[in-house]
Amino acid sequence: MNRLRNRLWRLNNLYKIMTKEDGIMQFRPNWGQMQFLQGWHNRNVILKARQLGFTTLMCLIALDMCLFNSNVRAGIIAHHKDDAKAFFRDKVKFAYRNMPDAFRAARPIETENVNELMFSNNSSIRVSTGFRSGTINFLHLSEYGKICARKPEVAREIRTGAFPAVPKTGVITIESTAEGQTGDFHDKSKAARDLQLSGREPGPLDYKFFFFPWFKNPEYELDPNKAMLHRHHEEYFQGLEANLGILLSAEQRAWYAAVQNDQQDDMKREYPSTPEEAFEAAIEGAYYASQFAGIRENKQICNVPYDPALPVHTAWDLGMADSTSIWFVQALGDREYRVIDHYTNSGEGLEHYAKHLDSKPYKYGRHIAPHDIRVKELGSGKSRLETARGLGIVFDVAPQLSVQDGINAARNILPKCYFDERKCSEGVKSLEAYRKEWDDKNGCWKNNPLHDWTSHDADAFRYFAVGFKTPSTTKLKSTY
Repeated sequence: MNRLRNRLWRLNNLYKIMTKEDGIMQFRPNWGQMQFLQGWHNRNVILKARQLGFTTLMCLIALDMCLFNSNVRAGIIAHHKDDAKAFFRDKVKFAYRNMPDAFRAARPIETENVNELMFSNNSSIRVSTGFRSGTINFLHLSEYGKICARKPEVAREIRTGAFPAVPKTGVITIESTAEGQTGDFHDKSKAARDLQLSGREPGPLDYKFFFFPWFKNPEYELDPNKAMLHRHHEEYFQGLEANLGILLSAEQRAWYAAVQNDQQDDMKREYPSTPEEAFEAAIEGAYYASQFAGIRENKQICNVPYDPALPVHTAWDLGMADSTSIWFVQALGDREYRVIDHYTNSGEGLEHYAKHLDSKPYKYGRHIAPHDIRVKELGSGKSRLETARGLGIVFDVAPQLSVQDGINAARNILPKCYFDERKCSEGVKSLEAYRKEWDDKNGCWKNNPLHDWTSHDADAFRYFAVGFKTPSTTKLKSTY
């Protein structure tokens, strides 16, 4: 009976799981799951490579807590309804129904519906895509990074509703692969990582950071004779060794090269070697993923000083009640664009932005605005084009192209851009996170952009891409 008081013993002996290879087998924690079990906290954030089985582990922990404690409420949040159904059917219910008969007889199900089991001790486990009301003693979020990227409104509901429902004595686990450098999963991961690096122990409401890289998985190996390593693979492995002291075997290198040849730009997100690498990878559905992969690889986000010898051109997206965004660019012909500054604000009139331009030491060239700047306002009968002219800003109006044509134009000039790492940091985040809208019903990306916090910065840059032309006679030498 003493063994039953030990959660690790129970996990190793009472629960069976389904596997792709072997069908039904006794659950045994793998290396990553064991590391988590030995160090978990009230609040946990898990950044990981794919297919390490953490959702399976969390479903079993939740079930175990309910079976061996009274009045527990456990919840599992999946990023998609189909995943929620699969978790409930294949992980929770399967594990319970395959327990030894004596344990099921001692803790029978009193209520069962499509996503919840209530046991005879008044403990219950529920699997869904969100929670908002009632106290939750154990909450697990699967692929929270994808929820933040694809469904920001759902992520906000989770952040404001589900998290506060867990008392400080309860447990929250958040696990995901990374989805760019934005969103609540990124923010919680960064805060937990910073706390870890500081050496301070997390408090009851602080998140503890766990990172599980691909090369720690002993299964990720391949016969070196069955993989083709290219130069970029060798350079990557050399960088890991020289900069981080990560030594990989020939079998690990072969596995990585084979998988990377298939995953391409998604490799660092799905199978990261470091936390920083995971978040540098592009967001799924991002319009400028490959462009920014090249920009980062070529170190084109750096210190980009203002050159008084060159005019500064601006490109705007003009909002009324919402945000206005401005990019500041110096062009070296049509071969290089130095993006030296960026500004955004909301709830302000054109007078505010005119004063902001005047506050800079820049010598201005062209100012590019969207085509709707010509629309006359009902109150004054004047267009913002006319109002801006009265403030000393003479706008050129960008041609009225389709959004997709504008995105293609931006894709063409981005490889030629250098962004100032300090002044343009927020704008760069927007461009990297600018993505397609997710069609939850059909499980695919739509052909139109998601309208969110990234839109104004992305639109302003798009107007620059379609509206700025350099004289063909310009001959300037790049200094980068």
